[in-house]
Amino acid sequence: MKTFEPVKGFSFAPFVPAGRINTEEAKKSLLAMKERTASNFVILVPMALQENCIAESIDFTSPATMKDEELIDMIRYAHSIGLRTAIKPTVNCRDGMWRGHIHFFDEDVPCEPKWSKWFPSYTAFQLHFARIAEQENCYMFIAGCEMVMADHRDQEWRQLIADIRKVYSGIVTYNCDKYQEHNVHWWDCCDVISSSGYYPIGKWEQELDRIEKVVKAFDKPFFFAETGCMSTVDSNTVPNDWSMRTGSDLKGQADWYEDMLAACDRRPWVGGEVFWSWGDQLYPVGQAEEQMNYEVYGKPAEEIVKRHFER
Repeated sequence: MKTFEPVKGFSFAPFVPAGRINTEEAKKSLLAMKERTASNFVILVPMALQENCIAESIDFTSPATMKDEELIDMIRYAHSIGLRTAIKPTVNCRDGMWRGHIHFFDEDVPCEPKWSKWFPSYTAFQLHFARIAEQENCYMFIAGCEMVMADHRDQEWRQLIADIRKVYSGIVTYNCDKYQEHNVHWWDCCDVISSSGYYPIGKWEQELDRIEKVVKAFDKPFFFAETGCMSTVDSNTVPNDWSMRTGSDLKGQADWYEDMLAACDRRPWVGGEVFWSWGDQLYPVGQAEEQMNYEVYGKPAEEIVKRHFER
């Protein structure tokens, strides 16, 4: 297993369908990410779909999922420009319901959807990409993202991590959701604790106090596998609400980044941040104010990230 070293980077082109991830335009964007932000790490996020939050079957072979050869090509390109890589296979619901609501009865009931059928499908999805991570010498494998209603299924998660280790020899973690770090009780079987850090401006110290207790209890390294804030009015007060379209606010986004990174700098146990997100296509820099999303390209927050990563 590799030794964990602090990471600094972005989730790149998350959830893009087949045909998008390995274009020349995407490679140009990834190189810009590295050069403009001083990143050393990138998370690639192949998406699978299930019909709804109680569907037992996960499909990672449709056009909604990037093709294996595309992913491999981009991993190799990332390595060629000096980036460490992680794969984070993530399931979403086709009907638009957030994956955190995927759930079943705690005990199997005849004629009802079951964890005992969902987890084998989820495991097949994860192992498919874990084998690619091993083949391509990826630095890290992240066994899913923000599965809040599934987090309490300790036995299944422990078995999944054990199965991943049979095919992948690098660092293994799981990206829990915001406010959930203390609700995952199987961190001991992971190499690193990671979570989504979408906390309001002004609240970082109290949230880091809470997370620090988890990190100390399990004696594991920690990093934010996702974090960020949109450049929209009031997004810095609820940065996890991706639906906000309340007008552009580049300063509000920059203020959030300053607050978040200053708080993390005061905590030596925070082993890095991976921001959400960096797109596969670069918009004209002059149009940055119109991009009311999590992107920092061409925005004041980008320079804040670069200064932090360079330190």
